Amino acid sequence: MITPLASIIGSGFLVLGPILQVRYGWLAPAVMAVLCLTAWAFGSAIRFNIARIETETTPPRRIRGLETLSSVALGLAYVISVAYYLNLFGAFAVSLTPWDNGATAKIATTAVFIIIGAAGLSGGFKRLEKMEYASVSLKLAIIAGLLFGLAVYFVSETSKGTLYILPPDLGPVEALRLGFGLIVTVQGFETARYMSRDYDAATRIRAMKWAQWLSAAIYMVYILLLAYVFPPGEMKLTETAIIEMMRVVAPILPVMLVAAALAAQFSAAVADTGGAGGLAAELSHNRLRPALAYIILVGLGIALTWTTDLFAIISYASRAFAAYYAIQSGLAALRATGGRRLRYCGLAALGAAIAIFGISAEG
Repeated sequence: MITPLASIIGSGFLVLGPILQVRYGWLAPAVMAVLCLTAWAFGSAIRFNIARIETETTPPRRIRGLETLSSVALGLAYVISVAYYLNLFGAFAVSLTPWDNGATAKIATTAVFIIIGAAGLSGGFKRLEKMEYASVSLKLAIIAGLLFGLAVYFVSETSKGTLYILPPDLGPVEALRLGFGLIVTVQGFETARYMSRDYDAATRIRAMKWAQWLSAAIYMVYILLLAYVFPPGEMKLTETAIIEMMRVVAPILPVMLVAAALAAQFSAAVADTGGAGGLAAELSHNRLRPALAYIILVGLGIALTWTTDLFAIISYASRAFAAYYAIQSGLAALRATGGRRLRYCGLAALGAAIAIFGISAEG
């Protein structure tokens, strides 16, 4: 359960709160609930595929073709998500320094891209993965501290009668499209789909369910505590807005959040870089070695870093993962019958709509 949970409760946790609070106002908890329910629905399609794959000795050609297309979409999502993780890493790395500006953050991001790429080329990836495992525990512990601090602050503000009901600053269409662009912040449950070497289908299905239940509970508590305690106009929507929000909650929280952000982004970037390398080798039948895939990923990631902003990258990543979920839902529809088939067809259409129409928080 920890593997998909750590992937879901990652970098999205740190940017999602300010985005929902600033753009959706008092509706932020409802939007969070919709995001979690949407992720659960896509997860149900992937769980169905997990259960059926082990019963398929020789899948039909169209199933094999869609599985390959699904892997290609996931590989593309990995590339964009690594750029997302490391751009957030760069923003948080300089956030408490005198050099807190966009250019310095991009330089920091580029440096970490080069470090990760060099580790992959030199065979040092295993050492980075060991650091990844330790960072997961740190990240979850700091998030627990954040929730505790927010709970105390929420109770204090409630007792003073100083809660705020902020209006949304988006129209219905823009609100829907921004929601589409935030799917990546609750993504990560699909990692259980690719753990078949270590766990049987029943265990992976159960792990995904527990990870999604627990992450949804954490996200809902977080948004409920955050959405109503900050006055209108006080927050500017930036990559590191959560740091400014937490300064008024407890002086230690900004430092803790920077540590959590660096741990979360580093671990997620290492995991997805490794996943992209392995996926590239598998899809090319080992004609494209993981080392070459690392070089391509690093090159594309650095290009994204210097040509766009973090909120746009979040939107791109959401759309890439939505395409993957659409294909997985299509696979589930081909394998299912009756009402279940109709439901998965609807999910495939929803995933396609998200991939086409999602926009960024600044869009």
